[in-house]
Amino acid sequence: MNEPLPVVRTTDLGTARLLPDVDRERAWLLTVDDAPQSYVDLADPTHLEFEYVRRLAHVLDTAPPGGPLDLLHLGGGGLTLPRWVAATRTGSRQRVAEADRGLAELVGECLPLPAGADIEVATVDARAAVAATPPGTVDVVVADVFGGSRVPAQVTTLGFARAVARVLRPDGVYAANLADAAPFAFLRGQLATFRAVFGELCLLAEPGVLRGRRFGNVVLAASRAPLDVAELARRAAADPFPARVVHGGALDRLVGGAAPVRDGAALPSPAPPAGAFTVG
Repeated sequence: MNEPLPVVRTTDLGTARLLPDVDRERAWLLTVDDAPQSYVDLADPTHLEFEYVRRLAHVLDTAPPGGPLDLLHLGGGGLTLPRWVAATRTGSRQRVAEADRGLAELVGECLPLPAGADIEVATVDARAAVAATPPGTVDVVVADVFGGSRVPAQVTTLGFARAVARVLRPDGVYAANLADAAPFAFLRGQLATFRAVFGELCLLAEPGVLRGRRFGNVVLAASRAPLDVAELARRAAADPFPARVVHGGALDRLVGGAAPVRDGAALPSPAPPAGAFTVG
């Protein structure tokens, strides 16, 4: 049998590469402009390779627990998390907003979705996807929106947070992949912004990132209902890539005097240092 070959394609927003994993049959790494975007194992959709994706999955496992979900994914990439939800929450209804039409076409062609998965992929940007969603119809909004290696300014504002709250059910959860480093100016602004709308917040992150030792991903969970912080902490600590959960007073101290981010004053997340997220 011939070994799978890398696929390279120019898409609407960059150069996408699909690189086969020599250690796992039918597994692929997706990069865009050399920044890792997704890891997909077509033979085992429950396999989550990236640490931050595992932490997003912990949030989905605990809020709301059990049964199928209605999800809106902002940012599609290789559709790793929608595949995982389809395998672990049978009957879930999922919509994915992917702004890069060429990338969505590449993924659909080379990384087909499992049969029977209720996953609809639309070429639309994140704010438009939220605006088009009827009020109170979604259990979880997952934001994994990156322009290259930076979170775009349009998904960081108070107006965006209010739009997300509008589409969520009363116990619904917003889960976002963010990236920053000490002194966490961007992250602190995000915490202030979403706390102003949702009230209940926590962070999941690798201890080295929280201690300011390196640039890295941080997962934000926000809700108007209480989050199961104890269960999140248990899952994060037991993960092969252990993480800490920050909430309560520790979260208040991290926010400090940061103010919510207003539309018109928003900036994208900071550019990562050279080599932070690139692959050879």
